[in-house]
Amino acid sequence: MRIKLAIFGLGLILLSNFSNAQTSVQGKSKQMLNGKKVYDMYCQACHQADGNGVPRLNPPLAGTVYVTGSKTRLIDIVLNGLTDPIEINGEEYNNPMAAHSFLTDQQIADVLTYIRNSFGNKAGAVSVAEVKKQRAKK
Repeated sequence: MRIKLAIFGLGLILLSNFSNAQTSVQGKSKQMLNGKKVYDMYCQACHQADGNGVPRLNPPLAGTVYVTGSKTRLIDIVLNGLTDPIEINGEEYNNPMAAHSFLTDQQIADVLTYIRNSFGNKAGAVSVAEVKKQRAKK
C-alpha cells in the first residue's frame, strides 16, 4: 500500500512539474510570437529578416554580445535610440537608430526576448519589469 501511495505521489509531482514547465514554455512561446510581430513591424527593415543587418549600415542582431549580453544596455538602445557609431564583430556601423520609446513595456520585452532567442542567439528572456525599470531611469 505504501509503495502505491509513493508511486502515486511521485506521479503527481512529475505531472505538476510537467504542467509548470509547459506553462512556462507556452508563456515564452506567446512572448516569442508577439515579439516577432513587433520585430516584423519595426525592426526588420533595418536589421533584415535573418537578423544579419546591412553591412556598414545597420548592425547584425545575430551572434553579437550587444544582443545576448547586458539586457539593460539593449533595453536602453530600444528606448533611447543610438546615434554614436558602434563596432560589432569588428565592423563599424554609423547609421543612427531612432528611439522606440513609443512601444509599450510589454512590446519591448517581447521583441527583445524574440531577438535574444532568434537568429542563432540563445539568451534569457526580457521581462516587463526590467523594461519598466529602465524606462523609469530616463
